[in-house]
Amino acid sequence: MKLVTAIIKPFKLDEVRAALTKLGINGMTVTEVKGFGRQKGHTEIYRGAEYSVNLLPKVKIELAVASGQADGVVAAIRQAANTGSIGDGKIFVSPIEAMVRIRTGETAEAAL
Repeated sequence: MKLVTAIIKPFKLDEVRAALTKLGINGMTVTEVKGFGRQKGHTEIYRGAEYSVNLLPKVKIELAVASGQADGVVAAIRQAANTGSIGDGKIFVSPIEAMVRIRTGETAEAAL
């Protein structure tokens, strides 16, 4: 089993969710986060005053998938979240050592 974590632009969430639904992904966890990478933030003007925005709003998506699904999930997220501009985000894939469904006690891939 794999844990796929993606940091994407917030306005791309609906497209990513739709792409994952087409793959049969049943659930995901979505968190609103802030951060920066190569973008290093940007400057904005508000009421005539210029200020620096160092942490940009992003969305973090986490989903557990079977090992065989991981490559397809990564490809779907990459395609759906891509704008071609800096700050599109990152995708991380990590192994899952164990998983337990709290309600039923199911373990491993049965808990997916």
